[in-house]
Amino acid sequence: MHSASLSLLLGFVALVRSTPVLWDGRAPFDYTKAELDASDGPYLSVVKGTQNASHYDSFLGHSLPATPLWSTPEQAILTTIDNSSIFTPGGSPPQNGFRRGEIIAQPFAGANRTTFDAVLETGVSAFHFSVRTDDALPLNYKHEYQVVWIEPTDGTHVFDLQIGTPFNTTPSATSHNLKIRSHNSTVLFSTPFVPETWHNFAVVVDWTHLTLQVHYSAGAQTLSTVSKVVPNTGVTAGSAGQGEFHFGVLKLPLIDPSETPAEQGDVVHYGIQEGTREGLIYSGVFVESVQHGLSVGHGLTTSVGH
Repeated sequence: MHSASLSLLLGFVALVRSTPVLWDGRAPFDYTKAELDASDGPYLSVVKGTQNASHYDSFLGHSLPATPLWSTPEQAILTTIDNSSIFTPGGSPPQNGFRRGEIIAQPFAGANRTTFDAVLETGVSAFHFSVRTDDALPLNYKHEYQVVWIEPTDGTHVFDLQIGTPFNTTPSATSHNLKIRSHNSTVLFSTPFVPETWHNFAVVVDWTHLTLQVHYSAGAQTLSTVSKVVPNTGVTAGSAGQGEFHFGVLKLPLIDPSETPAEQGDVVHYGIQEGTREGLIYSGVFVESVQHGLSVGHGLTTSVGH
């Protein structure tokens, strides 16, 4: 490469000594299932069925390499759901319409998560995550799955990663796609969920100007910009629009024609669930400030739009 071209490239993508990581969910090799069951360290593991978290979530050690983008040593996480994966929020009825198994970001056990969320969700921050199929535990693409999102207290999503067929719609060619959606469920980016491949994402959230931008790559490729900076229409400004960062499997039901219209509209508590055990594999989950640029993998960073 000519020196002039190289200078231009390094002006756009630069080597950095450190990354301003706000929360690191890349599981170290010494993290144990006992710590997960206790919601110790960076993971709150209470959104699940009646079994211990380690019944649903497994740390894969060296059996499956994590996404190759990052130099931080980590083990991939297998998150599964089965017919026991019915979450019962405190003081509320069981969510029989859903199957749920999620991990929520926290700085440490017992921390004030509202204060923590404000740290993650001020200025401009990037939410990184990589996902991969588990061919032994396939998803049922007739259903909708929400597998990464930020959830304020009103139950909406700042953004989410969705797979499958949106609730109460007909399966289509994009049912097998990974889709990043904005607050109002507009699809910002969609790509086929190719098996046995790490799919790497960074969603940049501008909490002041209320915008989103999506970055993506497959395998060992560095992240590329795949969407414009777009308004996150309908999202709430300020602390009311901040919320918990989830990754894991939330499976929505199918419509049950034998139920009343009111029951059919209550997706949380009614509907048909099919299948038994299903799973999804995660790695490279962390949040960073992008005041000095976005990490795109292999020690590189790039500028982002605002």
